Amino acid sequence: MKNDNITKLTFAGLMAALCYVGYAVFPAINASGTKVHVGNAFVVLGALLLGGLYGGLAGAVGLSLADILSGYAASAPRTFITKLVIGLIVGLIAHKIAKISEDHKKTYILKWSAIAAVAGLAFNCVFEPALKYVWYTLLTPNAEKAAAAIGALVAITTYATIINAVINSVLGIVLYNALRPALYKANLFPKKIANTSV
Repeated sequence: MKNDNITKLTFAGLMAALCYVGYAVFPAINASGTKVHVGNAFVVLGALLLGGLYGGLAGAVGLSLADILSGYAASAPRTFITKLVIGLIVGLIAHKIAKISEDHKKTYILKWSAIAAVAGLAFNCVFEPALKYVWYTLLTPNAEKAAAAIGALVAITTYATIINAVINSVLGIVLYNALRPALYKANLFPKKIANTSV
């Protein structure tokens, strides 16, 4: 049990670092206030590997640090919340509903990892602008930013967020399904995910 916790914490640290790299190192395109980057793919990967709580926290920490160190410190608290929620949704579907950490056929794992990734990132397409709207309306009032957030929400968050969700879903699914057999073979796949976290 102790070794499994160490393995999960190690993987969580790695996922946080990969989230940071996916945002800060690879070029990010800023379109209509939405940054297109591959950091969310590692939030998805973390949640698929570790469960929603560890994966979501890894993504929240890694991408919040990326915001802070890239000059977007004001958006770091919202980033923390949205990435945690992505991880929790992916983990809920993948581990509580589909139980993909158990032994299943490859097609079953592929199907449910895809459903979990798409659900988490699709929810984020609506949740992120809704959170921005609430944030700029109630917490730090800014009428211009609140109007932009509601405009993005009405437009289902602009083409940039949808492109971001599609790219990150595909990348997260491909990485998970490529890594899973190798981690199992090396006895590095975290155990008891379904019983310990969302």
